[in-house]
Amino acid sequence: MFYFFSGLTEPSQNETRKMFLYLLILSPVWFVYRWYRERKRVSNKEEKYVYITGCDTGFGNLLARHLDQLGFNVIAGCYTDKGEDELKKVTSERLVTVHVDVSDSQSVSKAAAHIKTVVGQKGLWAVVNNAGISTPSAPTDWLTVEDYKPMLAVNLIGVIDVTISVLSLIKKARGRVVNVSSVFGRVSPFSGPYCVSKYGVESFTDGLRLNMVPFGVKVVCIEPGFFKTNVTDQLMMTTNIKMIWGKIPQEVKDAYGQKYFDNLIKGVVGRFQQLSDSDLMKVVGCMEHAITAVHPRTRYSPGWDAKLFWLPMSYMPTWIADPLFLKLTPKLKIAEL
Repeated sequence: MFYFFSGLTEPSQNETRKMFLYLLILSPVWFVYRWYRERKRVSNKEEKYVYITGCDTGFGNLLARHLDQLGFNVIAGCYTDKGEDELKKVTSERLVTVHVDVSDSQSVSKAAAHIKTVVGQKGLWAVVNNAGISTPSAPTDWLTVEDYKPMLAVNLIGVIDVTISVLSLIKKARGRVVNVSSVFGRVSPFSGPYCVSKYGVESFTDGLRLNMVPFGVKVVCIEPGFFKTNVTDQLMMTTNIKMIWGKIPQEVKDAYGQKYFDNLIKGVVGRFQQLSDSDLMKVVGCMEHAITAVHPRTRYSPGWDAKLFWLPMSYMPTWIADPLFLKLTPKLKIAEL
């Protein structure tokens, strides 16, 4: 139909086969070229400073230790004194810690002022916005607007605030901004503030990437699937759901029913056990590449679940995606509205 309205001639079967053959031949060439191009690493690591938030545990902690071993000057943002102390015990003297609560603008500004004195005229090579939380998470009508605010403050406003606080230092070094989003910044198979916050990170990253091109600053987005971290701890998630269930009005409980709640808890436990990957270095490896490669990718999607399911689903029309996502949630039978 496109060819009819555009006045173009529809390709013949032979031409279609040739096009397919060309793509088949060129695809391996493209992947080899990309692999070769992405191998090149930046020089003078010992002169480069990297600021990472959320270094108490998880991805941020592992990345801080890994980059320290590689010879970078790491500035590890920690939320707790314990996190700072534990990290210092296992790293070199190059690594310095700074207390930062990304949801508190004064704390963010104070950390940025300290970082400016540390990096001096060299500027800041990279900031990795890794800090994040995952609760509360529940059906939308179980939540209030107040339930959204803390997560948006950390996962979205915190990313924006930290980035802006050190952006002049990044521009000075012609460095990188690395934002940790999620595959759930692409699709929303469940409701609640988590997906909302990660969609916002995706949008902020896209706009900033274009804005920073004239300054030679590269902006990268990391979109992990399910990994076993404190953020995805199933006990924390189920405890949170039970707490919210205990607070919602009785009429909402009656509409969903006890069976729905019980199946929701079972589903969370089963899904996390089935999908969560314990190899955190898959994500840390992507972060490292984003920081150290001369030509980093725009996006990284670590995790087989991200590559084989969640990202393909993000490109599907809703009439395909919605029924599949609904199969992942407990069935709800409402006899009367």
